[in-house]
This record gives sequence, C-alpha cells and structure tokens, in this order.
Amino acid sequence: MLAVKVLSKGQITIPKEIRESLDIKEGDTIIIERTDKEVILKKGKTIFDYAGTLPNLGLSIEEMREKAIEEAVKDCG
Repeated sequence: MLAVKVLSKGQITIPKEIRESLDIKEGDTIIIERTDKEVILKKGKTIFDYAGTLPNLGLSIEEMREKAIEEAVKDCG
C-alpha cells in the first residue's frame, strides 16, 4: 500500500513503480471507479489499443471513439 498526497486541484501522482508495473504512460487513460468507501483506478484503453482489431465499418473517428469507450467499460466490469 502506498500513500500519495492530494494537491490543491485534486491531482495525485501515481508512484513510478505502479506506473511502470501497469505500463502507464503519459497520455494514457485511467478509469476511476467509486464504491461506497473506495476509489479504484484502472488503466483504461484508447482507440489506439483497438487499431487493426476492428473491422472496417466505415465509422467516423468519433464513432470509433465511442465504441472504444464502450469496450473499456466492459473490460472494467
């Protein structure tokens, strides 16, 4: 268990050892889940995680983004 300090704008720094172990890099998406007494952070997915895996459906970038978000939410549940 690690403790981090919350800064004035609600920001926290994820410790380096955790970022490295989860391969979290600048620009990655983090999913935040809240339970009654906890906040859970998970590495999320971006549209780039799905490059080459989705069939060419003629979707716009925004439509692809929405589908990627839906998949990321499924992965968390």
